[in-house]
Amino acid sequence: MTKPPADVNFTFSDAQLEQLKPYGEIRHHRPGDLLVQEGDAGVDCLITLSGHTNIFIETAEGDKRAGWMERGQFAGDITVLTGQASLSRVEMGEEGDVLHIPHSAFQRLLVENSAISDVFVRTLTARRAFAQDAHHGSVIVIGDAHDRDVFAARDLLSKHMVPHKWLDPARDPLARRIMDAREIDEATLPVVIRGRSRIMSRPSVEELSEAFGLDLLPDGSAVDVIVVGAGPAGLAASVYAASEGLSVITLDTDGPGGQAGTSSKIENYLGFPMGVSGRELAARAAIQAQKFGARIAAPAHAMSLEPDGDGYCVSLKDGRKICGRAVVIATGAQYRRLPIPNLDRFEGRGIYYGATPMEAQLCGGQEVAIVGAGNSAGQGAVFLSQTARTVHLLYRRPDIRETMSEYLVRRLEETPNIHLHPSAEIEALHGIDGADPISDRLVGTTFRNGANGTSERCETPFVFLFIGAAPFTDWLPQHMSCDEKGFVKTGTDLANIDLVRAGWSLERMPTRYETSWPRVYAVGDVRIGSVKRVASSVGEGSVVVSDIHRAIAEAQAATETALAGA
Repeated sequence: MTKPPADVNFTFSDAQLEQLKPYGEIRHHRPGDLLVQEGDAGVDCLITLSGHTNIFIETAEGDKRAGWMERGQFAGDITVLTGQASLSRVEMGEEGDVLHIPHSAFQRLLVENSAISDVFVRTLTARRAFAQDAHHGSVIVIGDAHDRDVFAARDLLSKHMVPHKWLDPARDPLARRIMDAREIDEATLPVVIRGRSRIMSRPSVEELSEAFGLDLLPDGSAVDVIVVGAGPAGLAASVYAASEGLSVITLDTDGPGGQAGTSSKIENYLGFPMGVSGRELAARAAIQAQKFGARIAAPAHAMSLEPDGDGYCVSLKDGRKICGRAVVIATGAQYRRLPIPNLDRFEGRGIYYGATPMEAQLCGGQEVAIVGAGNSAGQGAVFLSQTARTVHLLYRRPDIRETMSEYLVRRLEETPNIHLHPSAEIEALHGIDGADPISDRLVGTTFRNGANGTSERCETPFVFLFIGAAPFTDWLPQHMSCDEKGFVKTGTDLANIDLVRAGWSLERMPTRYETSWPRVYAVGDVRIGSVKRVASSVGEGSVVVSDIHRAIAEAQAATETALAGA
């Protein structure tokens, strides 16, 4: 078993324990008492006062004790903070007392006591990071590398920082041993196994979300601010709004990160001289937002937005309704799809829209094609060149410097296994001839050179698309003003006719990020005129909170005046 680093544990002093006791209840437990069951959501924070507690996880090799907590030490990992399903089981080892701090009180503790909050966040995060790096995860995915259901499940788990072990039954003997031991038939693959309590065959996004407690939002929830989108802009808005005392619900169709989450390494983001992956940056921001009390629900698909009394209501795809006094639209933009035949056929089976360690694991030693000329494409090419045999970067412009940062262009030119293809595009995709739908996958592509009109086939079973951006605004109401491409108009980009059509009734004009609907804001890539950079999106998401505070206070004052007049 991998030895855990020193920062995965901490022992509170007697003085600190006295500070903690008012937040919870001291209970006496006997040996073998079950304190937390694997799969429980919203569990108590458990701090051992006497005796000791044992932590068990179900690994690929069976049930193992992962650790034990003595006086002043606390159980759990990041799920204690997020409220998601526990991936471990906690039992009393030696008889003694345990301080139980309920999840709601624990959230309050994190806000009220900065020093102790830092201890919890640092330790719980370190434990989850250790679990992700170790080779004994309690969550196991068994399935073929080219099965799109395998990719979808692993992608969702990765976005939510759920540590898991992936086994390909064609290459990993351990997969067969687990299948035999758990009586899993090959016809039911792929499967996702959560410890010893649950086996899911070809699970849907909704089933995975329920099993791991990724969306614990009850219908009818009401808050000060609803943030739709958990990319850099949405997470920044969530952090700043929650830290300033506003109640916040953040929704996302996938998980924290947005388009930035597909970036393998962002090297020009302020404060990270060694660079940071988009997914790591998003994970830190999500934890930060939840530390201040924001609730993140994902996958949660917003379908409509409509006025609701003095506020607004966001309706979700599953029928739930969430109400708020203000709404921040941070749904961002997605990479466009190639207008070529067979694209749907190969998505998740050779066609991908992000270059993360999960994709790099799939294409080790292979030929890879990347389509795009922006920074994300350049970052993806550099990252994948570390594992792929050859990386072909295709872009329609004759000079990539028109759209990509100079430091990335130089890095591309200096990497021997990266080949640049200016004025080029993919003309066709090729699969396994005559293959059944389950085993079919991409095996090659045809490149076309726009400068001389020639075409050539290349055996590239992996293609990554980073081409352009289309805003996620189809769910917005008709009278919310957008430009011809679908990007939301805000502030001075709104014409008088936009406000008239939307029924703007306030004496003031919309503030800089406010849409044609009062107290509804758009920030980040979804907004017209945005810079399409992570730093810019973070800036917009943080700055908009001051406008929200003023607008909510303004609306509250107007309501009180109307009531007084009545």
